[in-house]
Amino acid sequence: MVAAGDAGKSGVAETLGIEQGMVVQEFGWDEDADEVVREAVEEVSGAEMLDEDADEVVDVVLLWWREDDGDLVDALVDATTPLAEHGCIWLLTPKTGRDGHVEPADIAESVPTAGLAQTSNISIGSDWSGTRLALPKAAKGNR
Repeated sequence: MVAAGDAGKSGVAETLGIEQGMVVQEFGWDEDADEVVREAVEEVSGAEMLDEDADEVVDVVLLWWREDDGDLVDALVDATTPLAEHGCIWLLTPKTGRDGHVEPADIAESVPTAGLAQTSNISIGSDWSGTRLALPKAAKGNR
């Protein structure tokens, strides 16, 4: 697992694969979301993140998710809607022992059901973990 919290703002964004000019949309923001991550993404991309109501095609979706937020499969399906063919979703969940922690088994079960593939896991700061999700190669051609 890669740690992204100590590398500074640009290091956090780099770990998430954020580059200048990328369009990033954020789902599930709440007051517990990591502001360092949010600021890093906006700083490196050069633009504010779009909110859940935007209808643009995006390169990256940041999905802040907690145990009691509802149906993860539904949220993942919603997050794929604006996603560009080459894009990815970062599912950001509280780490073990934190309020709202999501069991890895719940993520592993929800991801394929939503038509996604899990590609990597990272640690973001002291409170959040990130799971990178992408459309499987076979599904990309069918979009």
